Amino acid sequence: MPQNHTSRRALLTAAVAVPAAAVGAPMLATSASAADLPSGISVVHDWQPLVLASHVTPAVDVPAVRVVNIAGTEFLQMRGGFTCAFTADAVIGTMPTTITVPKVVRAVCPRNNSAGINSCRVEVHTTGRITVFGGTAANDITWVTLDSYSAVLA
Repeated sequence: MPQNHTSRRALLTAAVAVPAAAVGAPMLATSASAADLPSGISVVHDWQPLVLASHVTPAVDVPAVRVVNIAGTEFLQMRGGFTCAFTADAVIGTMPTTITVPKVVRAVCPRNNSAGINSCRVEVHTTGRITVFGGTAANDITWVTLDSYSAVLA
């Protein structure tokens, strides 16, 4: 059966592949130029650091965010990680002021494996607030990596 390249599955598959394809080098390297991007993909806002809350410690790969356009659909993507001590839902910081979010977007990200739970929900509100959900007193979150975060903006 021929693959439909405009299907939701094709768009989401492309969005997951974009960080490696668009950078073309390790994630900490400088972003590729627009000429190096695959056809149908453009960078709307290049990587910018997140504004982290005081109770969040950035990892070596400092958390950052960008917006890419893949076949006419904009995706919010994050990378990097942080350590923390969350025993409840917690705000980790805010988006850079240059990036606006027209609706609440969420994705699932890896976290420390505790009691068999190894992922948490990361949500970006229209105000720019970024929240991690899932920590409890019996199952605290001690680190999160945002490298898998990719969500449709509109």
